Amino acid sequence: MDFYKLTRPLLFRLGPEQAHRLTLAGLRMTRRLGVEWLLHPGIRSEPVEVMGIEFPNRVGLAAGLDKAGDCISGLGAMGFGTIEVGTITPLPQSGNPKPRLFRIRERQAIINRMGFNNPGIDAALRNIARSRKNFDGVLGINIGKNKDTGNAQAIDDYLTCFRKAYQAADYIAVNISSPNTAGLRDLQQPATAEQLLLRLKEEQQLLHQQSGKLVPFAVKIAPDMEHGQLLALAKLFNALHVDAVIATNTTTRRDGLQDLPHASESGGLSGAPLARDSTEVIATLHGALDKTIPIIGVGGIGSAEEARAKIAAGAKLVQIYTGLIYRGPALVRELLNAKL
Repeated sequence: MDFYKLTRPLLFRLGPEQAHRLTLAGLRMTRRLGVEWLLHPGIRSEPVEVMGIEFPNRVGLAAGLDKAGDCISGLGAMGFGTIEVGTITPLPQSGNPKPRLFRIRERQAIINRMGFNNPGIDAALRNIARSRKNFDGVLGINIGKNKDTGNAQAIDDYLTCFRKAYQAADYIAVNISSPNTAGLRDLQQPATAEQLLLRLKEEQQLLHQQSGKLVPFAVKIAPDMEHGQLLALAKLFNALHVDAVIATNTTTRRDGLQDLPHASESGGLSGAPLARDSTEVIATLHGALDKTIPIIGVGGIGSAEEARAKIAAGAKLVQIYTGLIYRGPALVRELLNAKL
């Protein structure tokens, strides 16, 4: 029985953020009661090696759903091979004023301008230590800068989170592409990105030497860049030997949505309308990146067909978020059954 299909009409009567909180509370309850197995799809998949890590399967949960790192076991029970938590910043922050999350049901889409609301890296790591105990998949920690940190000091915020997350993470995702923190996407400019990523590479090497553990990091980029900027970033990623690229974050475009309720709200659009653009970015990157740099494909995956399109374009792994909101665990089962 698909319990989510039964409960979704009730959840969708609530405001999106209220439904989000209630869903996460339910997942935390499954961990406390020890009944995560109720969510497990019971499907075996072939593992795949990416970034030097063995992933149980190609299907991951994108950052943004579990911002605090306290629902890892419950989410992992759905069958995800990867859970990416965050985005997490050095200091706690409440995010942007409410309302800041909007459904566009007609297009199976969401607009959010949450603004990196999270408990801060120290509290998040305590949550992660408690909540990942029954999860045997791959854990990614997505990091960003605090809202009040200017771009000139952004490197310090990323380094703080990188150092603290290093031992807890299987990989670290560097978010320089959210549209909901003022100026953040300026960090995608090749000259600025070079300064940040070079420092992170140096820190990675230092921490590797000190700990003996090599934690790869992936750079998460936007779907809205001009072609030339995307190619310039790919050239930079090749030169710095970044470990992976996550393509893509949400979009600020509203093509074909202008007359729908909430479409004029500011923020990042995710879900079905993003599918084509994110796949095109993946294809462009695949043609420009060294073959040693894998791509993690995310954006508008609501079916196995859309996941296959991402892989055909060059992605080694896929991640979902908005599709999970609309379809629930059934989407994870479909993707696992598809043997991507």
